[in-house]
Amino acid sequence: MLVNAPHPVLACAAAIEAALSEVVDTNPAFMPTSAKADALLALSRLEVQLTALRLKVMAAAEDAAVDAGARDVAAWLAHESREVPTACRAELHLAVALDARWTRLGTAVADGVVNLAQARVIARALDELPGDLDPALLVQAEKYLVEAAKEYRPDQLRVLGRRILDVIAPEIGEAEEAKQLAREEERAWETASFTLTRRGDGTTRLSGLLPDAAATRLATYLDAFTSPRQQAAPTPQHRARGHAFIALLEHLDPAKLPAHGGDATTVMVTINHDALTRDLAAAGLVGTDDKITAAQARRLACTAQIIPVVLGGKSEILDLGRTRRHFSPAQRKALRLRDQNCRGENCTIRAQWCEAHHWQPWSKSGNTNLADGILLCSHHHHRAHDTRYSTERMPNGDIRFHRRT
Repeated sequence: MLVNAPHPVLACAAAIEAALSEVVDTNPAFMPTSAKADALLALSRLEVQLTALRLKVMAAAEDAAVDAGARDVAAWLAHESREVPTACRAELHLAVALDARWTRLGTAVADGVVNLAQARVIARALDELPGDLDPALLVQAEKYLVEAAKEYRPDQLRVLGRRILDVIAPEIGEAEEAKQLAREEERAWETASFTLTRRGDGTTRLSGLLPDAAATRLATYLDAFTSPRQQAAPTPQHRARGHAFIALLEHLDPAKLPAHGGDATTVMVTINHDALTRDLAAAGLVGTDDKITAAQARRLACTAQIIPVVLGGKSEILDLGRTRRHFSPAQRKALRLRDQNCRGENCTIRAQWCEAHHWQPWSKSGNTNLADGILLCSHHHHRAHDTRYSTERMPNGDIRFHRRT
């Protein structure tokens, strides 16, 4: 027996490092196709096994953190390896779970049968089972999910894990699922958040955390605006939903919103009378430092709860408009019945996804009546107020748009 022989784990690490150094300059492009496929699968298994070994050492390395004066081994490893601390902490949580609680799962990971993504999902599902559950059922649940990992992806295992009691103990599964859902809903409500961060470039970043049910409802509303759009160039979903969110806000009925400041939510736009009729002008939103273009103010006045405040040369109020500038529900129904679709040329967007547009804008004394109203989808409504485009009324009532040159 060698006196100073390295520990088998260190010897293994040295052997792996040496083997990797031998192939570091090898170009896999010249490998046969079958060899590439075999190599990818073999390296994936080895990667899982190597990570499993690292987690096993991590679960037993608290003394290394103590010697270094670190809070725990996750903090020590994050500092020494320059990894993200939250990632190291998540690995430590999994390492302890595989080492102390879910040993069958840990063995499956060590054997390369279950990958790390699957292991995280399974461990979380097992951790969320009731604390007073029969230990025999815990064992049965662990065995079932480990076996299921041979066939199912992590997202599929997550669904199965949530309903594991329905599979192994249907007599108590429904009641436990109801309790779990109640806990999740309460936690989702308590952690819900929504922040608006000005970026200083005319845009605001929205970020938040919503309960799944609320997020599903929001997605459904946004899809109602995006699903029927037909555009020459496909729009990425994230951008289409961004445009749909703007449209959704503009379609909200302010009369149904909570009153604040003595009135329901209303936006007042101030703009100089001469600037109102020009293309290159800015309007101010009362109560904020925000500015919008005159074209945007004219477009919003078609449908939004906008009060146009037109100012004279010395900022005297020449005209304090009324929110009645926008079309009433009865008028919108009549427009839908008459127009059926967006009246942009060759557009097939249905009327229910369209906005009412003043053919003669309010800035030029336009009236809110059926003769002066026309339905346009959000895309064409923006075009109608875009100074880069001219419009032509066709004999059939449709609007043709021309890019100005």
